[in-house]
Parts: sequence; structure tokens; C-alpha cells
Amino acid sequence: MNRQDMAITSTLSSCVENMDTKQFPFKTVFSLAPLVEFWQGEATSANPARTILAKLIEKDLHPSLEHLTSLADPAELEKHKSLIDTLMLMAFPPATWETDFTAALTPFGKTPFYATPSFKRHFSMSHLFSGADLNIDERLMGYGKILNAYLHIARAFYGIDIEFDYPVVITTTDPETKLPRYFNLKINSRFVQIKPSGDLPVLTDEQREHLMRHLGDLQVWMELLPPEKFEFHGFTLLNAADVTNQEVLSAMKRDLIDKSSIVSRTSFEKLQEKIRTLLRKPELTLSLTAVEGDEVFWLNNGLPNAAANCDSEFFVEKMRYRFADFKGSIFARAVETGQAIVIEDLTRYAECTAIENKMMQSGQIRSLIVSPLYYQEELIGVLMISSPNPADINEINSMKLREVLPLFSMAVKRTTEEINNSVQAVIKEKFTVIHQSIDWRFRKAAVRFLQQQNQGLTAELEDITFRDVYPLYGVSDVRGSSTQRNFAIQEDLIEHLAMARECLLVACTYKPLPVLEELIFRIGQKIERLRSEGLNSGDETLMLDFLHREVEPHFGHLATFHPDVQKHIDAYLAAIDPHLGIFYKRRKAFEDSVMKINDAISTYIDNEEQKAQAMFPHYFEKHKSDGVDYSIYIGASLIEDGKFDMLYLKNLRLWQLIMMCGVVGHIEQLKPTLPVQLDTAHLILVQTSPLSIRFRIDEKTLDVDGAYNVRYEIMKKRIDKAEVKLTGERITQPGKIALIYSQPKEISEYRDAITYLQARGYLTETLEELELKDLHGVQGLKALRVTVNVSQANTNGIMQMVEKAIRAVA
Repeated sequence: MNRQDMAITSTLSSCVENMDTKQFPFKTVFSLAPLVEFWQGEATSANPARTILAKLIEKDLHPSLEHLTSLADPAELEKHKSLIDTLMLMAFPPATWETDFTAALTPFGKTPFYATPSFKRHFSMSHLFSGADLNIDERLMGYGKILNAYLHIARAFYGIDIEFDYPVVITTTDPETKLPRYFNLKINSRFVQIKPSGDLPVLTDEQREHLMRHLGDLQVWMELLPPEKFEFHGFTLLNAADVTNQEVLSAMKRDLIDKSSIVSRTSFEKLQEKIRTLLRKPELTLSLTAVEGDEVFWLNNGLPNAAANCDSEFFVEKMRYRFADFKGSIFARAVETGQAIVIEDLTRYAECTAIENKMMQSGQIRSLIVSPLYYQEELIGVLMISSPNPADINEINSMKLREVLPLFSMAVKRTTEEINNSVQAVIKEKFTVIHQSIDWRFRKAAVRFLQQQNQGLTAELEDITFRDVYPLYGVSDVRGSSTQRNFAIQEDLIEHLAMARECLLVACTYKPLPVLEELIFRIGQKIERLRSEGLNSGDETLMLDFLHREVEPHFGHLATFHPDVQKHIDAYLAAIDPHLGIFYKRRKAFEDSVMKINDAISTYIDNEEQKAQAMFPHYFEKHKSDGVDYSIYIGASLIEDGKFDMLYLKNLRLWQLIMMCGVVGHIEQLKPTLPVQLDTAHLILVQTSPLSIRFRIDEKTLDVDGAYNVRYEIMKKRIDKAEVKLTGERITQPGKIALIYSQPKEISEYRDAITYLQARGYLTETLEELELKDLHGVQGLKALRVTVNVSQANTNGIMQMVEKAIRAVA
């Protein structure tokens, strides 16, 4: 749009609102005289072809010329059809008669009186805009007609040449496809003559300047050039240029910007309708899938029976697949080649897989195009357009899609990110952190929760229970950690008290005071009690409180007794941890050792667990305290596709035993680097019966479900303290792995595994079969105890063997 157009349109809205533009204020007179004058002029044209045509027309029409020019009513033209057809050859080129969308109308009228066959098929001859939609309303249309009339007057009589081109697009229904079709209307006023009615109004320079400043104001035009002073004689030509492709592509670009365009059923159907209009095939269906890693899921599907699957305007129940499910299909080929694949007739496609066969059996797909969608060179989805009719989609018409494919890519990228963000927000709020192996189940629950919200329903989280899963449990902890921690605290306390007493003794040598002797005595009593009785509950708090309230407050004054006293007090204060305010030497060495052991065990288990996940997905959780315990669950209900074989359970049990051997060997390697030499003990709880685990929404944790299964949880919490029935020794011993079970049949599989590992040298030949003392709420437990081959000479070797065994199992 040029500057003059912008100046005109700037006042357009106010003008339309302030005046009646529906009535055309000028007098119009139908006449064929301008056309006759035109071809008479062409008879002397420099163009030989036009001259010959004009002379031929003159020869045919000369006898009727006066009568034709006198016709004042377009309705009379039908009586002279052959003559009119000949006369109109100058206005309607014969070469494009069948393909052009052109009509003749009275000046600025709405009723065509002569038109090409194509125009008649797509537009009403009784009223141009009947049954059609315009991109502007009736008042704005009227404004444009009046303004154009005045611009013609200004050009013809006043030398003011201003072009104003406001695009008018009309939408009709294609009579064959019943799909929308868009046309840009252009008026040709070549055969219109403007005649003054009476004296021609005169414009002064000041009036011209005023008019130029208000080009878009019709009131100014009417005041300076009253419409009754001008008449329009002749007829106008209307050319309708097909702009369906441009309009549809522009509309699709706008639609795809909307965040709900490809997940809202209503919006998706509008996109599908535009695809049909673009390719001019009324039975096309649009389908979109998103790709995330190895997962493929439907975003939306335009097939007739797909509507029932869409439970929400914004979130659809996604049908998820593995990429491997499409192996060999046209979808896989399109992704592998990175190019769109067009199949004009699926029945003649030579490389059909089960997927293509299923398409044909549905009766809804015969021709199709499958195109991969990329965002920044990353595959993010696949677009499919299909038809039940062969050849509806071909290499030629599918080329129109190239411009919109990047827009679909961006829409898929944005939609998957928004859905994932919404789903993750629900998971984070309602479920906290979820193990990757069961993330799919919580995503499904989150999607359904969002569906309920978007449908205006009371959103409730569904029950999440995994039934018939097989548990595995193991513990590797620091042996006697509580006793050793208490001993470390006790030794730090004794040293703390002793240094405080030393400060008082030195001070007493320079200034003997009975009160100092009394404090020295009390400190001595506390040291003796700690050495004789050990550390009891509350001792640490009481003794530190005694030092902080009754001893340390005097050190500032005692330091003034002598520099030697000051020196001892400085040494005392330097020995205190600045953050804790206590002596923290031995306890720190102990805690550092425990932390190194925990980190080493935890890191090793994590690394091996990744390898186990690669063998078969399973749920895994781990906790650290004075050691590491972990729980594993495996079974069909934990897998999205439900495919599970007992072979994987047997494999995982063997992996667990091999991995525990590796933990023992790993800690043996670590021991020489520890500040405090600590031993570790290891056990495995054997449970062969499946159980159910349920997500507890209030606690945001997975827990066993059902009264019978609770026994398993009780056993997990108490077996590390279990003792051998005859000897009373702890079942867990350094360098050994205890396998605790209830029934003989439960351990038979492990016996085979133990024999195998003994033969490979991972375990010694020693195998202890033990009965355990009853625990509170748990009776009748038994155990196998095996010794890991961790001799100093064999430590590195067993680590290598374990790694090799893990690889073999994988």
C-alpha cells in the first residue's frame, strides 16, 4: 500500500461510521456506447491483429450498431445474444473465455449481465455477492465504491491522478468440490464514461489543497463535488482472480501460531479443511504425530472415527508407540530418508507392512503423503495427509505443502513443550520426583488430571497401583556404626574436658583459687564416668552445657593471670570446631569415613543400575544413612506395553548377587584410604511371591499395598539386626553376603546362582545355612551366607570379573 492509500485508509473507519455508504449517490446509466467507440478506435490501431478483429466486428454489427448503442436495459441483451457475443469479443478475449472469471456489470452495480462460463459456475448472476462472503462489510464496500467514483472524476476532469487499491476478497463454494474458493475482485472501468450534469464544478487551488489533505473523507468530496453533478455511463468489467492458494496458506500460517491449533479438535478440523481447500480434495484427512526420542504419539488425527478419542479441547489421550513399531513402514522410510513420501495408490505399493495393510483394511486410506517434521535439524514429528481415493494426492499437488511444513514443525515443537510443561507441573506438584521407568504411568495420570480440569470437572488424581510386581531388596551398611559413632563422640568429649581442665590447672598454679579447684574436680569426675560407663543418652548435651555455662565464661579473666594461661586457652579455642562449637576430631574422621563408604557404594550401585536398566526397565529407589539400602521392583505392570518375561526376573536376581560381590570388592579397595578403618556388611532379602505397590498421594511415595504385603516391609526394616539362632552372632558379617528367606523354595534359584559364582571364583566354597532368631512380628526366617573372594591378591581380579559378568548378563 502506497502513501496515498495509507492517507485514504487512515480516515476510512471514521467516515464509514459517520455517513451512509450503502446508497450509491451517483446516477448510473447502462450503455454499450463506450465499448462500440472503443472497437471503432481499434480499427485504426497500430496492432494489426486488433485492427483486423475490429473490422470484422464492424462488418457484423454495422447494420445493428445504432440499435445496440440505444439499449438502456441489460435485460434486453438476451434478445440480441449473438450480436452481443460478437460485440463483447473486445472485452472478453476468446483465448481465455473458458478459464477467466470475468463479468460485465452496470457501473458500480452488483448484478452481472454478461459473464464467462467459469464466472457463472462460481458466482450468482442475480446478485454478485449472494451466498458469498466478503473480507469487508457492506458499509465498507459502499465506501470504496463511492471513493473510487470520485477518484475517477478527479482524474477525468481535474487532473488529479490518484490510485487507490483496496483488496476485496470474496469467498464462494466450489460447485464441484463444495470447498471454499477465494477470489480477489478487480474492477476495470475502461468502458465507463463520466458525464457532467450541468455546469462542471470548479475547484480553486485552496479547495484542491483541502481535498488532498482529506482524500479519504467522503464528506469533503461531496461538498466540493456534489454527486448529482456527475453521471456514469457504460458498464464495468469485473475480474475475479483465483487467490485460493495464497489465502489458505496465509490463514494456515495465522492458525498455526495459535497454541491450541493442533490439539484442539475444533481448530484441527479447521486446519484439515484448509488442507482440503488448498489441494482441492474434499475427503483429505490430516494426522499429526510427535516424536520424542524413541517414542511416537498421536497429537491429533482427522480420520472420522478419531473424534471419539479426543476427550478434551486441549489435551488428547495420546496413543503412544515405540519407533521400532514402525520398522519398514512408509513412516520409517520417510524418517530415514528425511524426505516426504507420496503414495498415489496404496493398493499398488509393493513394500506394504502390517501398518499399510491395516490402513487399506480401514477403507479410509488409499493415497497419502507422509512427511517428517524437523525443528533445528531435530526430528520432532511426522505429518500425514491421506484420502480414501486413489490419486487424490500426487507429486504435483503435494508440492503446495512445502511452504507450511516448517509451520507445522514449529507448532508441534511448541505443543509438545507446552504439554510436557503442564504434565511435569502436575507431576512435580502431585507426585514429586518419579523414577524414569514408571514416568509414563504418572504422565498418563497427569494428562487425565488436566483433561478433567479443561472440561470444567472436579479434577481428581486417579489411583496408581502396580500389581503383581516382584521385589528385590539389598543393604550394604557400615558394621557397628552406632557403636563406633558413640565411641568417637565419647573420645572427643573426653579430650574436650581434658583440655578445659588443663587450662584451669595452669591458671590455678599462678593464682590458686578454691573455685578453680572445685571446677577441676568436677571435670575429673565427668572424665572418669565417661571412661568407666561409656556415653549414655544425653551425656553429650549435659557436658557441653556444663563447659559452655560454667567453665568457658571464665577464660577471658583467667587469661590475664599469666601468658602461659593465655597460651593454653588459645590452644583450647583453636581445637574447637568454629561452626559446631565442640571438639570434632574423631567424630569427623568417623563421619568422613562413613561418607566415603556411602558415596563409593552409592556411585557403584548407580553405575551398575544403569546397565541393569538397559537389560530390562524396572523401578529402583535407593536411600543412604550409615550405608546404602535399595529396593527394586520388576513386572509387566511397570512397563507401558506390558511385555514381560520371567527370564528378566531371573536375570535381575543374578545381576543383584554379582553387583553385591562388586560392592564388597570395591569397599575392600577403598579401605586403606579411610581415616577410620570400618567394616561393611551386606544382605539380600529374598521374596519370590509378587506383590502390589501403590503410590501414596499424601506421602508422595510408593509403598507396598495390602495387609499381606506389609510383612515384607516389616522384614526390610528389621532383618539387618537379625541374629543366628544357635550362636547369637549378627547374620551380617564383613566380607560376606547374607541371603535371607522364609521358604526353602524361595532360595533354590539363588543356590544355582551361588554355585555358578563359586565356579567363576567370585565366591569362596564356604556356604553357611543358618536359622535366625525370631524378630518382633517376623518368625521362621532362614539364611544362606556366602563369602566373597576378596583376598588382597584377588581384589583387583574380582572387580574385573564382576565387570565381565555384568557385561555377559547384559
